Amino acid sequence: QAQLVESGGGLVQAGGSLRLSCAASGRTFSSSAMGWFRQAPGKEREFVAGISRNGGSTYYADSAKARFTISRGSAKNTVYLQVNTLKPEDTGVYYCAAKPTAARDIVLTARYEYDYWGQGTQVTVSS
Repeated sequence: QAQLVESGGGLVQAGGSLRLSCAASGRTFSSSAMGWFRQAPGKEREFVAGISRNGGSTYYADSAKARFTISRGSAKNTVYLQVNTLKPEDTGVYYCAAKPTAARDIVLTARYEYDYWGQGTQVTVSS
């Protein structure tokens, strides 16, 4: 069974950094577009960053630009989200998502476009 497992979340002070990881198992996600979403308490799950199947294209939500970096591991079955200069409003559960696709350069930003989801990792930023 295909699984995505996130890790790397935690409690950090404002201005700090974290590196979130998403490891895929059960099937290869090297042929998938991947993305990170987050959900703050009482809010809808929102897009944060996405990366294409070949890793050559990325896209970020305005709130993540210049502070977050999405990347794929060398085996392309792992996706990372480096989050820097964290703010209290970055607090939430961060989810990894995957969409198998034949398109090498496409980046997906909508929740409904993704087929597989992880259970999430909590990020809490204190002021």
